[in-house]
Amino acid sequence: MTAPTASTVPGHPPAVAGPPSKHQLALMIWLAVFPTLTILNLVLGGWLGGQPAVLRTFVLATIAVPIVIYGLMPHLHSVRKHLIARHANRGSDPAIARQQFPK
Repeated sequence: MTAPTASTVPGHPPAVAGPPSKHQLALMIWLAVFPTLTILNLVLGGWLGGQPAVLRTFVLATIAVPIVIYGLMPHLHSVRKHLIARHANRGSDPAIARQQFPK
């Protein structure tokens, strides 16, 4: 049996989610980068198709990095925080526990 934590004791604020593990961060980055590069390739593919590889990479990286860092990653961190809080609160809500383990 584990000792109660601040996130499971009624009347205490939930624990703050710590930084993501390197595996979680890798997944979050992949979830942001892959669709961003796919969309940019579809949108700019015609114009970039005849350009040298270094120029194509430079243009895509120059556009994709700010989108990922300033646009998508803050949202993914927020989603992760909500998922962790939701998971932590499951154990403290008797109604949810009854749904998970009906008699």
